[in-house]
Amino acid sequence: MERHSRHSLPQPILALPRLGAARLAAAGLALITTLYLVALATQSLLAVLISSPALRMGAAGSLAAGLMTAVGALPVLFIRSVKARTEDMLLGFGAGVMLAASCFSLILPGMDAAVAQTGSKGIAAVLVALGVAAGGLFLTLCERVFPHQHFIKGHEGLESKKVRGIWLFVIAIALHNFPEGLAVGVGFGGGDVANGIAVATGIGLQNAPEGLVVALALLALRYSRAQAWLIALATGLIEPVGGLLGAGIISITETILPAAMGFAAGAMLFVVSHEIIPESHRQGHETPATLGVLLGFVVMMVLDTALS
Repeated sequence: MERHSRHSLPQPILALPRLGAARLAAAGLALITTLYLVALATQSLLAVLISSPALRMGAAGSLAAGLMTAVGALPVLFIRSVKARTEDMLLGFGAGVMLAASCFSLILPGMDAAVAQTGSKGIAAVLVALGVAAGGLFLTLCERVFPHQHFIKGHEGLESKKVRGIWLFVIAIALHNFPEGLAVGVGFGGGDVANGIAVATGIGLQNAPEGLVVALALLALRYSRAQAWLIALATGLIEPVGGLLGAGIISITETILPAAMGFAAGAMLFVVSHEIIPESHRQGHETPATLGVLLGFVVMMVLDTALS
């Protein structure tokens, strides 16, 4: 997860511009649209929890989590910047949530499922460990193959003359969001609804500050407020794709559930270590970022315990 350089940005927590009638109308429409989509996803999720299969639960849960990116990006319609220290703490919070979700909602349930299948803790550990390694290697391969542009590090992956401009940034963010949707899908696909809800809730919490950071980065690149918000919304919509894939694979055969949970965890751990934590330390705000990690970890740990 990358963002803009802050050297040219003002430092007050909220830089409020004067809002005209047209901008207020656009902001109101965006808010209404977002709330409607969230309500629709929530209604779908509630109906699914009562009578629908795991595939639809994974899709609805990952959609609701993905839409939180747009909810988090809504302030961009009214502000232009936040303090660099605040951004780093927000990124750290998201990293902490993902770390806790990987441990408590994916790896540990995966170990339990593997023990139930094999009757051996040793074999269970190996199965989940292989899944974690495979998830990390998969994201490593994607980073090298798919052309994409980070806000700070610049171009990565293969060169492509056909993929340019904003699409390079969208691909970079999609590579970040896909594992999150996959984790939600796998969480629901195993048949443990409470675990799926815990994962979806945690990913949604992480997506909100991420959406704001992405939208602010796009503003710094001279995209309009509406464009920044819409792109943030679009990046969140990759998560239902991962959710469908994760739940679909598990619905075919639950034998691979332990490895699949490990795979989703490994992919998220790669994102945390490769992108989020290094980015949150880039401007010398390691302490606020670390406090954010601890807060996110504790919040997700409590949520997982309460919901499961």
